[in-house]
Amino acid sequence: MSEWTIEVDKGACLGTGMCTSIAPDHFRLDGGTATPINSGVDPDDAVIDAAESCPMEAILVRSSDGTVLAPQL
Repeated sequence: MSEWTIEVDKGACLGTGMCTSIAPDHFRLDGGTATPINSGVDPDDAVIDAAESCPMEAILVRSSDGTVLAPQL
């Protein structure tokens, strides 16, 4: 199974906590912004859902080959 990479744009994140509610195993709020618990994760639909639900589109999920998986632009 290929690992995904999670990135959060701290400048865009408003700290709404949507990602921590949807994927609490993968995100935490740190200083008012979202932070991935681990930048590399096994594929998990919750990570995609969190990225797609972010009101600021501050979360980027990439496959192991660098393809953007979420959000769908």
